[in-house]
Amino acid sequence: MSNARFSFLLILPALIICAAFLILPLAQLILVSLEKGSIADGTFAATYREMLTTPRYLSSLLGTVILSVSVTLVTLAISTLCGLLLARNRFVGRELLTALLTFPLVFPGVVVGFMVIMLGGRQGLLAYTTMALDAGRVTFAYSMTGLFVGYLYFSIPRVLLTVMAAIEKLDGALEEAARSLGASPLTVLKDIILPALMPAFLASGAVCFATAMGAFGTAFTLATDIDVLPMVIYTEFTLNANIAMAAALSLLLGVITWIMLSIARAVGGTSVAAAA
Repeated sequence: MSNARFSFLLILPALIICAAFLILPLAQLILVSLEKGSIADGTFAATYREMLTTPRYLSSLLGTVILSVSVTLVTLAISTLCGLLLARNRFVGRELLTALLTFPLVFPGVVVGFMVIMLGGRQGLLAYTTMALDAGRVTFAYSMTGLFVGYLYFSIPRVLLTVMAAIEKLDGALEEAARSLGASPLTVLKDIILPALMPAFLASGAVCFATAMGAFGTAFTLATDIDVLPMVIYTEFTLNANIAMAAALSLLLGVITWIMLSIARAVGGTSVAAAA
């Protein structure tokens, strides 16, 4: 057997899986999204024109992007602070704290949404506390704020683990040299630690953004006043039977996520590509 044929046989399972679970479904989505129009009457891309001119679709897209960017930035900030604390210090309860911070990885989105309701819902802890203080029933679960809290909850573990691994690989000699030359802790953090962690930030941030863009379970659980893109796709497909629009919106969601991941790979190099 020739080397070329042997190599083809080795890669054949990957090609079959790629075709069955990526290429064929993607091609079907494209065909379905174009069902409304035809070349003959000049309405070939009618679904996409409707998608880009309907305020509801545009507002849900903008809201989803803003939410995902906000979750990514806050997650990076919290994970960096926690990662520096956990990676650079040894103290009683460190392992327990790390386990608690990464515990949300075991929960699906629906469970995370239910936990947000228990915290900020109509019968949640916050509502009972504010009522006991005669401040009225304060809730936030069924809004973008609740969705932000839920996304932040399950995003922190994913980013934290990546950042901690990167912090543990930093060259301590550079920091020692900077301190010996009189650099303050803030200067060391700003000029040495954060630039060295930039590939990890790009990798984990891109994955965090992509996860927040496409997350459905938490949004579905909290979907009283939430109109993010995954919920719009679900509504168009199940309630409105507008399958062409659901397909077009799905492709739009995928393209935006792919662009973000591609930018992160281009800026961060191979380390980002491996993580994302």
